[in-house]
Amino acid sequence: MLLALWTLLFLFRIVLTWYPQVDLQHGVMRLIGLPTEPLLAPTRRLIQPIGGVDVTPVVWVGLVSLLRELLVGQQGLLTQVLQRSLPVA
Repeated sequence: MLLALWTLLFLFRIVLTWYPQVDLQHGVMRLIGLPTEPLLAPTRRLIQPIGGVDVTPVVWVGLVSLLRELLVGQQGLLTQVLQRSLPVA
């Protein structure tokens, strides 16, 4: 659930890159900025904007989606562990 929420927040950040005048430090926008900025700030030092557009939220959507699939996807680690721990009828 947490990974799905993070993906949603990063998707909001992608949309907000189209509106650079939006301040993520005030009001309701803080709910989007506070949980995502600690990951985006260091990533921005590694990946520069492309054509003036911050692509780091796209990178994190991909990473979080990959992590979610590896952990709880149909063949994910946690899914496999839970299936093996359930008693067979």
